[in-house]
Amino acid sequence: MSIAQNVAAIKADIEKAALCCGRDPKEILLCAATKMNDADAVRQAIAAGVDCCGENRVQELTQKLSENAYTGAPVHFIGHLQTNKVKQVVGKVDLIQSVDRLKLLECIQAEAAKQGIIQDILLEINVGEEASKSGFAMDDILPLAEKMADFPNVRLRGLMAIPPICENSGDNDKFFLKIHRLAVDIRAKKYDNVWVDILSMGMSGDYEDAIRCGSTMIRVGTAIFGARNYNK
Repeated sequence: MSIAQNVAAIKADIEKAALCCGRDPKEILLCAATKMNDADAVRQAIAAGVDCCGENRVQELTQKLSENAYTGAPVHFIGHLQTNKVKQVVGKVDLIQSVDRLKLLECIQAEAAKQGIIQDILLEINVGEEASKSGFAMDDILPLAEKMADFPNVRLRGLMAIPPICENSGDNDKFFLKIHRLAVDIRAKKYDNVWVDILSMGMSGDYEDAIRCGSTMIRVGTAIFGARNYNK
């Protein structure tokens, strides 16, 4: 199947999953995870109607920006971001989804202040408490949200999570629901500089489950572009 056909099929899945739980399909954004896909593939995905593109690697982001690959869609950074590469990302992307530690948040604030802009971010949560993954602990999020007024050049738009790899549909529902409940708690607090209107959770293998559990943005790579060739 072509990229356009894959995007159409995913959008049909989004609509079905949303309607089955009484949600408006327009509430859910499709983020194309463009890692290891070239500028032409990205352009095809945008033409097919993805809502935004998510890049994992700073080098790829920089290269594709220079090729105007993302024209027509917002671009997000969704991978692990090293503090020494913050200046290559802040102000270049519409949203940094993977803010996974306090030091990184501080560096983003400093660079955004230097540029005189407000950078939108999501806080990444290690919801499965996996040693192999980065991210804040669940218990860290509410205290950090309360302190977002200390970061005037950063705007907290929501939460992002990558639950453990699941074998069966529904295996990750408990994690998705934890994130959803946390987002509801944060919104109820009405902290300064905190919106929390985005819940980025669900990928190629579990996005329908994530939608049923409250996700507002799914990040899909292989289901759009096909399997990545790591031997290139």
